[in-house]
Amino acid sequence: MRIRHLRWYIAALLFAASMINYIDRQALSVVAPILTRELHLSPMQYAGILQWFLYAYTITYVINGWVVDRWGTRRSMAVFMAWWSASNMAHALASGAGSLSAFRCLLGMGESGSFMASIKVASEWFPAKDRAVVNGLVNAGAAAGAVVAPPLVVWLATQYGWRFAFVATGATGFVWLIAWLALYELPERHKRITAEELALIQAPAPAAPVQAKGYLQLLALRQTWALLGARFLSDPVWWFYLFWLPKYLVEHRGFTLLQMGVLAWLPYLCADLGSVAGGLVSGALIQRGWAAGRARRAVMLPCALSMPLSIAVALTPSSGVAIALICVVLFAHMAWRTNLTTMTNDLYPRALVGSVSGLIAFGTGLGGALFTNLTGHLVERYSYTSVFYIMGFLHPAALLLLGVLLKKRRE
Repeated sequence: MRIRHLRWYIAALLFAASMINYIDRQALSVVAPILTRELHLSPMQYAGILQWFLYAYTITYVINGWVVDRWGTRRSMAVFMAWWSASNMAHALASGAGSLSAFRCLLGMGESGSFMASIKVASEWFPAKDRAVVNGLVNAGAAAGAVVAPPLVVWLATQYGWRFAFVATGATGFVWLIAWLALYELPERHKRITAEELALIQAPAPAAPVQAKGYLQLLALRQTWALLGARFLSDPVWWFYLFWLPKYLVEHRGFTLLQMGVLAWLPYLCADLGSVAGGLVSGALIQRGWAAGRARRAVMLPCALSMPLSIAVALTPSSGVAIALICVVLFAHMAWRTNLTTMTNDLYPRALVGSVSGLIAFGTGLGGALFTNLTGHLVERYSYTSVFYIMGFLHPAALLLLGVLLKKRRE
């Protein structure tokens, strides 16, 4: 039986995968106020545990990007999902900083591959005008996971204990895996795709502006360094709100664990909306005849200029105003991130999308690891205020870097 608009069913699976990815990733952050007390972990030990995840996540970005190009999206995505789901369930066995760090390391090794595969699926299944929407859905799935995680994990932890929360959230990945293996295949091999949709996907597209073979040639391109540097500078904002927001609300704003579970999902919902909105706006501009790069940057500029609002989060005495400002910041960040991610699809040929995505995403993990360590030092020795000040200027710096390195050279 043929399935009309099959590519959007594939997109729904990618949304669900990134949602599960972030529920599993966020579970530790949500139970951190309980877990750190029970296991007697200091802020610096907690930061170190987060860094083990980020180190593994960063290093395996490059490896997993290569794996996606060699194994293909169907097989690689299945392996990544099974690996990180089992690793998340293993968190229930943690007895201290050492074992928890080991399980976070294993989790990071698997989770990074999901996004490399998703970016390549966007090139395999979608025409250029739809790729930002698909990448937006992937980012929206991540934000949706962060939305669902606080109330879900708080409920699981309060009802059954924090160890069971890891088991329950990890098990959802194996349910997703059944649906993925049943539905996913390349368009040209898929038995349920309609002729019309296959023709749309395979319609001739403009040649990718960047041509390269292998990692060494990719590393020699200024476009690669532009995107890597922009991710390095801007993504630490997301890592902070993902890993530290629950602790910030409880320890600095005086929220109880239940209040945090009730309210902490709001910023992530706004991030979800920003992911989709960023993709829709740039896609609409492309349909009106704008060049892809110009459309992406037109969305990214106002997003970058909104980020200094982070400073106001630290200055306001009102927790309600602080939550509202964080919502605006995360909306802008995810609209920015969707378009920055989609530049990979715009600039590079399909055969290299997995590999180059891994190289570029290396900047994400590296920036996140360094900023997480800095955050731990600043929070333990001073306060959160300086962290918010720093975050206010990261996106404008990233936009400046993009402007310099992606500027066309004069003949």
